[in-house]
Amino acid sequence: MREPGDVRRQRILAVVQSRGAVRVTDLASELEVSVVTARRDVEELAREGKLRRGHGIARPVTAASEPAVPPAFRPAAPGGPVAVVVPERHTYLYETMNGAREVLEAAGLRIVLHIAPQAPGAERPIVERALADGAQGLLFAPRWRTAALQEADGEWLTRTGVPTVLMERRPRPGSPLHTVDSVCSDHWHGMHLAVEHLLSLGHRRIVLAARDDSPTARAIRAAFAEIVAARPEIEDSLVVLSAQSAGTEPGAVVPDSLAELLRERGATAAVLHGDVDALMLVQHLADNGVRVPDDCSVVAYDDVVAALGSTPLTAIAPPKAEVGRVAAELLLHRLDSAGRASARSPRRVELLPELKVRGSTRTLSV
Repeated sequence: MREPGDVRRQRILAVVQSRGAVRVTDLASELEVSVVTARRDVEELAREGKLRRGHGIARPVTAASEPAVPPAFRPAAPGGPVAVVVPERHTYLYETMNGAREVLEAAGLRIVLHIAPQAPGAERPIVERALADGAQGLLFAPRWRTAALQEADGEWLTRTGVPTVLMERRPRPGSPLHTVDSVCSDHWHGMHLAVEHLLSLGHRRIVLAARDDSPTARAIRAAFAEIVAARPEIEDSLVVLSAQSAGTEPGAVVPDSLAELLRERGATAAVLHGDVDALMLVQHLADNGVRVPDDCSVVAYDDVVAALGSTPLTAIAPPKAEVGRVAAELLLHRLDSAGRASARSPRRVELLPELKVRGSTRTLSV
């Protein structure tokens, strides 16, 4: 599906703000559009005064030696919009954003959606620009591909100067962001549901194939390791990457063939994260003679498109839209309490995922 022009131009602006001068040809390649389209977008942004255009180059309006906004962000603008910042191409978090939108629009607040591209460091200039444009509050779902990037964002995110709520992100205890309001799914509970379901069906040898390039992925991997270690009836377990492009951490196991790995380990069940990787892996298993669920039971984690496979996948369904709704409600309270001594202490809210049983799991045949 073709990306809307306004979203594409927002991505261009974020890349230019984060990197400085960028060639139009490079923008076209990253955005997967023609050079003509990228050039037109750059020209439009230049006419709006949002960037400067040179010979095949797009540059930020602010000189490289000057900060885009002062280190102490400007105070919230009464009556200003709420900025919602989510990563590009992230359907899971788009559902969260839509849940937040319902609550904010019902309260009469305008929201401004900002799509952050995958480029490292792209989110900070987007947030800074949104605040400089008068946003009175921020709902933020940072990508945080690595734990180091998460830690690096701690200092500046605590100085936004406006009520800020993290969505589907749980900062590390003791980090600066531990004092920022957050609402997320309890992924430990979600993994507990997946493992308990498989155990109830008689499975004792389980593989987790999961990403490791997001806070959710890292939480899922950690939860699985803890849960299976506490269950002596589990005979064998292993954690591997769900795809070649799914990880950033050194030492991650990337199987050449999940089907061969399952055979080698004698595994009869797998938990797969996220949905798209799960559907592709199920197809890989079928192509290599492993039938789901006859030879291997599968539980997907995310439940965005898990039900749409040729075999609808049993899945763990985090309350994606509800996370957004609760985050928006918390932000509304913060906006209502701004400047009041009665403002509540920071809140960290966890919501429980659900197990959706479909056709990809079955009782193990003895």
